[in-house]
Amino acid sequence: MGIFDRMKKIGIFSGSSQLDDEFYDDLEESLILADTGAGTAAQAVEQLREKVSEEKIKTPEEARECMCGILCEKLQGASPELDLSTHPSVVMMVGVNGVGKTTTIGKLAARMKKDGKKVILAAGDTFRAAAADQLAVWAERTGAGLVRQNEGADPASVVFDALSAAKARDADVVLVDTAGRLHNKQNLMNELSKISRVIDRELPDAARENLLVLDATTGQNGLVQAREFQKSTDLTGIVLTKLDGSAKGGIVLAIAEEMGLPVKYVGLGEGADDLQPFDAKAWAEALI
Repeated sequence: MGIFDRMKKIGIFSGSSQLDDEFYDDLEESLILADTGAGTAAQAVEQLREKVSEEKIKTPEEARECMCGILCEKLQGASPELDLSTHPSVVMMVGVNGVGKTTTIGKLAARMKKDGKKVILAAGDTFRAAAADQLAVWAERTGAGLVRQNEGADPASVVFDALSAAKARDADVVLVDTAGRLHNKQNLMNELSKISRVIDRELPDAARENLLVLDATTGQNGLVQAREFQKSTDLTGIVLTKLDGSAKGGIVLAIAEEMGLPVKYVGLGEGADDLQPFDAKAWAEALI
C-alpha cells in the first residue's frame, strides 16, 4: 500500500449531502485541522465557492474534484524533481532535531543506487555520535560511499572531504547530512551557511538541492522553520516525513504559497521504499 493510499483511510472532506454554508464551514475547519493554516484554508474554500458558482457545480462529489484541483494548483509552483544535472550534484538536508534527516538521506541513497548512480554520503552531523554510525549502516546497505570524521569535527571540513572524494571517485551525487538544530539558534544556522560556502567554492557549477526536512506532525511551526532556514540556506524544496492518516502535512500548502517551495519527497516509516516522490494530485485526493 502506497503512502497516499494510507492517507485515504482518513479523509477530511465533509460528509454533507448538499452544498450549503454548513458544508463550506465544515470543509474550512477540516482543512485547518489538517494544518493548512487558517488563511490558506479560508482562501481555498473561497476559491471553491467561486468555482462552484462559475461552473454550476451541484454535488459534493463534484466539489471534491474541484477542491483537488485548487489544492494541486497551490502546489504546482517550482519543479518537484531534484536537479541532478551536473556530475557531481549536491543534495544537502537541513532541519530541526528528530525530523528524520539521516534516514531520509539513506532512503535517497537507496533510490539513487537503484537508478545506477554513484553516491557519496557526507556525515556532516558531527554533534550526534549515532548519526555517523546510522549513516554508515545505510552506506553498507546501499553500497554508497561514506565520508566521516570524529565526533565533534568541523562539519564543513567533513563536507570538504566528501566533495574531494566525489571528484576523485567520479561520483554522481553527494548527499550531505547536517546536525539537527533549532531554527532560532543563530550560531548553528551560521554553520549551515559555512557548509554552503564550502560547496560553492569547491563545486561552483554543481547542481544544488537544499532540502528542508519537515515532520508532518509539526503543524504551523513548519512555516516558521521554513522561514528561518531560508535565511541561512537557499532552500530548494521540502521533504515531508512521518506522513500518515492522522498527520496530513497540510502546512506544505502555506509554505508553497508564501515561499514557492515545492515538496520533493514524502516519507513514512523506516524502509527505503517508504520515501516516494511527491505527487500533488495524489496527495490532494488523499487529503480530501
